Amino acid sequence: MLDSIKSLARQYAADITQNRRYLHAHPELSFQERNTARFVADQLKAIGITPQEGIADTGLVALIEGTKGSSGTARVVGLRADMDALPIHEANDVPYKSTVDGVMHACGHDVHTASLLGVARILHVLRDQFAGTVKLVFQPGEEKAPGGASLMIKEGVLENPAPISMIGQHVAPNIPVGKIGFREGMYMASTDELYLTVRGKGGHAAMPDNLIDPVLIASHIIVALQQVISRNRPPASPSVLSFGRFIADGVTNVIPNEVTIQGTFRCMNEEWRAEGKRRMVKLAQGIAEAMGGSCEFEIVHGYPYLKNHPELTRRVRAEAVTYMGADNIVDLDLWMAGEDFAFYSQVVDSCFYRLGTRNEARGIISGVHTPTFDIDEAALETGAGLMSWLAVQELAMGA
Repeated sequence: MLDSIKSLARQYAADITQNRRYLHAHPELSFQERNTARFVADQLKAIGITPQEGIADTGLVALIEGTKGSSGTARVVGLRADMDALPIHEANDVPYKSTVDGVMHACGHDVHTASLLGVARILHVLRDQFAGTVKLVFQPGEEKAPGGASLMIKEGVLENPAPISMIGQHVAPNIPVGKIGFREGMYMASTDELYLTVRGKGGHAAMPDNLIDPVLIASHIIVALQQVISRNRPPASPSVLSFGRFIADGVTNVIPNEVTIQGTFRCMNEEWRAEGKRRMVKLAQGIAEAMGGSCEFEIVHGYPYLKNHPELTRRVRAEAVTYMGADNIVDLDLWMAGEDFAFYSQVVDSCFYRLGTRNEARGIISGVHTPTFDIDEAALETGAGLMSWLAVQELAMGA
């Protein structure tokens, strides 16, 4: 089976690359992936697989049922790829450059989707060599709350049939092409958006005694909120609180009536996440009221933290060693970025690993979410082949 998968991954590498380039040139934003979904559906049907379409509007699910041995096996493994792009104008000068102004596959979702289409092709050919079912999940809206994963789960993607595990991969521009990264347990952070409006009484800056200065109040709030992290966070629980937008729309001698602030809160503990947000709201509003103003504090609750099931991740890593060789497996650090694959990891045993795409010799070094992000396309053969191998090995656990 190992040799067959590797051989088919090589055989289909050019087609997988062609699919990736088409997707890269035709990106669509979160929850707008209609043409992408149509393309995926057409590719699956051409293979001989009929997908279930319209899940969470633009999502798809397809089943590959192994025919080896007992047809009554209930073991199901889920594989996920996200399909949406980002509102970024591409700066790369490549033949497959985005044809959509201001929209770009800058996070590698074109890679994930093309790789999973490659998995579909490989496993459909080899379906008489394994028992069980591989559930392919092509997901919309990873980049935008509430996250396509949460919506697909609500619409039953983890049911009928229910996978015993979910496996996903993500491009890694910091890892050389040909290498794979793993981490057990806590891996990626929960993500919540913070929106504060601090109100006071503006006026002439030369007469502060007649005003309630929202700029001063907001400044105290920003400094004080960091104490929620430093003094209330459990020491073993990583957290980040950052504010990237502070608008006080006055001038040198005019203090405005209000200040708006935007930030993000990230952590890896759901109990602390809820408590931290409660404390932040109470502290901010208390400071504003004590200084004569008010604070409206809105929280957009985002993704939970992503946890890689330890036993599953150890198994998957061991099979990756078999497929790739021990020298091509690397350990991952905690990453405080967010990822809606976390929703799956909160419900079913899950493993989310990183696919190396970096090639310094060719200048392919840009990070995700940048206008110059690209990959060494040799990663596509690895991405499709390895995921195919991991899926059949997980199914074999129930044999």
